[in-house]
Amino acid sequence: MADRPVFGLVLAGGKSRRMGHDKASLERDGQSQLAYMVGLLEGCVDKVFVSTSCEQQDDELRKQFEQIVDQYDNLGPVAGILSALKEHPDVDWLVVACDLPNIDEQTIRHLLQQRSGEQPFTAYISSHDDLPEPLCALYHSGCTGIIEQFVDDGVNCPRKILIRSETRLLQQPDPRSLDNVNTPDDLQDSILQAT
Repeated sequence: MADRPVFGLVLAGGKSRRMGHDKASLERDGQSQLAYMVGLLEGCVDKVFVSTSCEQQDDELRKQFEQIVDQYDNLGPVAGILSALKEHPDVDWLVVACDLPNIDEQTIRHLLQQRSGEQPFTAYISSHDDLPEPLCALYHSGCTGIIEQFVDDGVNCPRKILIRSETRLLQQPDPRSLDNVNTPDDLQDSILQAT
């Protein structure tokens, strides 16, 4: 397990309907939120890809990065996760949503240091509801079949997959680090709390 490479996957294929515009393009310290996330992961893993939908792969922001284009339709984040697992099956994947403005290197490194050698998934426990956080989690090499079985059974929610699987669960070093932004109000609240 320790010898396996870890690749990073920044999920950026969503439609950002509640935000009203592309969350990946939100400005942060003179760069996009997507560029920030890619840069953060690059310092922690062997290689980083951006997960994107077919429709978004040619947009100006996403084409700046190496991409894994969804091979599945209408599966939400699971489409990106499965596509990455199939494209590079012999690595562990650190999967992170692009809409986490408070995430930091400590959170990423702690997750990597605690990765399980036995369970197929390693994830943080949400500081809000004590359930697994699937969009800052490790999906280990060999878990593709587990996820595909859930999808075949009609379960394509990553959180439900982790809840119903053998998942190593960790406490977050910073309880706010995985708060995401879905609306302009969420973004404003996050900015205010950070200052």
